[in-house]
Amino acid sequence: MNAIVQPKRALEEFLKLPETEPASEFIEGEILQKPMPQGEHSVLQYELCKTINQLAQTQKIAKAFPELRCTFGGKSIVPDIAVFRWERIPFLPSGRIANIFEINPDWSIEILSPNQSQTKVLGKLLHCSRQGTELGWLLDPEEESILAVFPGQKVELYRGTDRLPIINGIELELTVDNIFSWLTFG
Repeated sequence: MNAIVQPKRALEEFLKLPETEPASEFIEGEILQKPMPQGEHSVLQYELCKTINQLAQTQKIAKAFPELRCTFGGKSIVPDIAVFRWERIPFLPSGRIANIFEINPDWSIEILSPNQSQTKVLGKLLHCSRQGTELGWLLDPEEESILAVFPGQKVELYRGTDRLPIINGIELELTVDNIFSWLTFG
């Protein structure tokens, strides 16, 4: 029995579609809906954004955006956290932030959800790297590990007390243990 192959939609067509909840992404000509975030994912996303922004936003170095659609390099993705250097954040002539980001993030952070394909999520980070993103992180809460993607698509694994790489200019010191300790309350 032959599978029915859906015609691939053009990126322009995809961008005209209404947003979904959770967000859908356009990758390799396919529309893929992200999984609904669960407890651990939500805590990690919130705490990382807060931690990065407390330092980087107040000094106008960078800003971390949760669930921001970024369209570049023929794909439209929604990283769990997209960090942009201050000078690269698109602003309107009025000074307000633009709604549409047609550039790659400087730092892209993804948090693996249960039953989510690590390969597909890593593929998004590798796409970002090919398009000029300085750093990518893939957090795996179950394994309590973080894969980092560097320029040239170099990938390193971090665990435990390993100090994590941060984009230049953000003086932040975090270990893998620091990040996953946010999942324990009390």
